[in-house]
Amino acid sequence: MQRQNRLGPNRQFTYVYRRGQRVTCRDLTLLYVRSNQKRIGFSVSKKVGVAVVRNRTKRRLRECVRPQLPEMRNGLYVFVARPGIAQQPFAEVQHQVQVLLRKLSSQNSKRSK
Repeated sequence: MQRQNRLGPNRQFTYVYRRGQRVTCRDLTLLYVRSNQKRIGFSVSKKVGVAVVRNRTKRRLRECVRPQLPEMRNGLYVFVARPGIAQQPFAEVQHQVQVLLRKLSSQNSKRSK
């Protein structure tokens, strides 16, 4: 993921946690706040595993989100990983990311009506 699309300092994450609208599935949670820029962050806690597992999980999530970037609206996104995600195959993680983005877009279309 390019630097321009990364969510930066901790205060941006905190802002999304406080103000964001939330959609969830089994192993992931997505928080979203409308913004002029498209920025994405990943949060993987120590409950997921040791550093190697957490970093692998973040790399897999980045790779799942990268092809979806052109279809995503501008805003601040934070993907929060739950402990079970480390054992899931890549295809399942990719499917969960797509499901979350679909849920978010359908939720937003309902609110705008």
